[in-house]
Amino acid sequence: MHENIIDSWKSHLKYEFEKDYFKKLAGFLMRERNKYDVFPPEKQTFAALNQTKIEEIKVVIIGQDPYHNIGQANGLSFSVTQGVKLPPSLRNIFIELRDDIGGDTPKSGDLKKWAEQGVLLLNATLSVRAHEAASHQKKGWEIFTDKIIHLISQKCKNVVFILWGSFAQKKIKIIDDKKHFIIKSVHPSPFSARNGFFGSKPFSKCNEYLTSVNKETIDWKTIDDCHQLSILD
Repeated sequence: MHENIIDSWKSHLKYEFEKDYFKKLAGFLMRERNKYDVFPPEKQTFAALNQTKIEEIKVVIIGQDPYHNIGQANGLSFSVTQGVKLPPSLRNIFIELRDDIGGDTPKSGDLKKWAEQGVLLLNATLSVRAHEAASHQKKGWEIFTDKIIHLISQKCKNVVFILWGSFAQKKIKIIDDKKHFIIKSVHPSPFSARNGFFGSKPFSKCNEYLTSVNKETIDWKTIDDCHQLSILD
């Protein structure tokens, strides 16, 4: 399973692959893929790592699970395959993006261009059974992704961690807040966005911090947009 991870990450995670929990996780995923549809597609399971090398990370955005409907998940948290209608949380992220830094709302939900600029879009669980949310939780993925977050906290400097919602904010305990900058708010879900997500200005706050530590800022407006999609659809 881990053969698909680029060397930048593989060298840091090689000991995880030999641990019992990861071997059990690999066996579980093999059985799941043999019996069910599993998202994202196998080749995109580690897309978040493969799009953003550890030495290039400027920002980490933590999600919980991949989208579980057909054609949505592409291995990047909150992102959807190009051409897919925007899920509600991503629609709200784009509304806040527009209100925070101005400009037009993005036309596509594929966030690959963010990842290419150093934004690690990491879900805590990297796979899910079709149409069954949270079906791959507590199978070992959380141990693996916590190791990734801990590695970033240890080995990188001046990273912005954007933590939306109570689940993501639990990761604070493995982040060194003396070395890194944490931005947190409620989740962009329609159930909570109006209780503190809208108006939180995470994108401008992130870039202000990156400027203060002499790092290149993120062009949040740069998103793949080959397909026209409305956030109001």
